Amino acid sequence: MSPRLLLAVKAAIAVGLAWVIAPLMPGVINDYPYYAPLGALLVMHSTLAVSAKFGLQILAGMVLGIVLAAGVLFLGPPNVFSISLVVAVAVLVGSIRWLGVPGTEYLPIAALFVLIVGGQDAEDYSIGYLVQMAVGVGVGLGVNLVIAPPLTINSAVQSFSRFRISLAKHLDDVGAALVESWPPEREDWANQTEVLSATAGEVRAAIHKADDSRKGNPRALRHRRNLSADFLDLAALENISFHIRDLTEILAGAVWGKPFPVDLPADLCPPLSEAMNSVAVVLMEWDSGSGDTAAIDDAGVALDALMSRVDDRPGSGADSVAATAAIAITLRRIVAAVRVRVEGPAG
Repeated sequence: MSPRLLLAVKAAIAVGLAWVIAPLMPGVINDYPYYAPLGALLVMHSTLAVSAKFGLQILAGMVLGIVLAAGVLFLGPPNVFSISLVVAVAVLVGSIRWLGVPGTEYLPIAALFVLIVGGQDAEDYSIGYLVQMAVGVGVGLGVNLVIAPPLTINSAVQSFSRFRISLAKHLDDVGAALVESWPPEREDWANQTEVLSATAGEVRAAIHKADDSRKGNPRALRHRRNLSADFLDLAALENISFHIRDLTEILAGAVWGKPFPVDLPADLCPPLSEAMNSVAVVLMEWDSGSGDTAAIDDAGVALDALMSRVDDRPGSGADSVAATAAIAITLRRIVAAVRVRVEGPAG
């Protein structure tokens, strides 16, 4: 069953149960059974953490809204002026951060309902409204706990893998473009920076969703994973993505003079290409999870060879090797970032 279909089934079950339970409430609470299904529906989300958070925030917003409405009713019957004023105050009070979006939205709604719908029976209405919503919230959370939402850890892991492979492929493409001709005829490598940025955002969203999906989820007891390590991997990948965008910008300057002109000697392109390809292999090996550091060592050798060519280049001025040196340093930073994640921090 797909996550969306499972959520739909759980929402249907929760609303049905809330509607069955609501008439069993005592006293005046029994007069407002329709709010229980609403509460159950509002807290039905794809993760238990979000469901619980939304439920508490909605109830908190309702309590504040009812209190505001009670203050208005204490001064006299509701009218156009008092209704407008209480809504304005409720919207301002709703800026409290801990209320979150759900609490902020339901605070003025609760105040308005008590004044307009409750009317002369505002006290009984407020009790019935709040209790039935709480019943619905409880039923919704119970159903979401019993039929636990799926974990999204595998999806996050796959996102990591796709991102690492994308970064490695980008470096390979740039390296290939450097040795095919100079200046390179292919331009596809220079147009991938926005794609890499978007992918980084998608991976961050995926890992945060995976973290939320395991909070309070019984499935997490059987499928344990150290997400703190994934967050460190994410930070490393974001740094690597930044470095790759940086070197891409330098190479674009060497080819087209934009965003700034760069001098890149043609004879340094082959060793530069080899160094990029070796760093691409480092990213691929990291993705495999083998823990083998041979690719990292090979990349270090390729980068040393590149810098030797720069140092030995006859009659080279500072401007003619600055770009190559900058790219080499950027590649070393990428390798260093991967080494920390593969070998662990030094010391």
